[in-house]
Amino acid sequence: MSSKFLIVGLGNIGVEYEHTRHNIGFDILNRLSANHDAPFSSDRYASIARFRTKGRELILIKPSTYMNLSGKAVQYWIQKEKIPVLNLLVIADDLALPLGTIRIRIKGGSGGHNGLAHIEETIQTQAYPRLRFGIGSAFSKGTQVDFVLGHWREEERDIVEKTITKASEAILSFATAGIQHTMNIYNAL
Repeated sequence: MSSKFLIVGLGNIGVEYEHTRHNIGFDILNRLSANHDAPFSSDRYASIARFRTKGRELILIKPSTYMNLSGKAVQYWIQKEKIPVLNLLVIADDLALPLGTIRIRIKGGSGGHNGLAHIEETIQTQAYPRLRFGIGSAFSKGTQVDFVLGHWREEERDIVEKTITKASEAILSFATAGIQHTMNIYNAL
């Protein structure tokens, strides 16, 4: 088993997208990199940070390709770093899950998420691990895009912070204890 893991946080680059629901992948990786004193730097198709924990190397990337072309960055970095697809973990927002919930899966469809759809299309498989971060669906008909690209409401921020912590812990568990163990613990919370 390879001791290298590629952790991909999905989001869009640009100040207007910072800390929006759609950029939760970036926010989770920012927390993880800060906790491990591993600053991000610009590289090909992504901002990248690296750190080691318990004999594992975690390579964190925030694609700079915009959400709908996330597969370009994922494909480039799994090839460059020679990372098996089962050591890839993609973090994305999910409207179908209530706020405060995370779900880890070994594989699955895109669920209408453009970033996941492009990754699947580019790496030619749905069989890659993902961590879905519930953002809820508290929006009225026709306002989904505004909701997804919108900022968290004041009353949501505490839950979001706690869930970012939980997601960060789940990522470390994925790399050190394996996906099955991680799913057993974190999908039950």
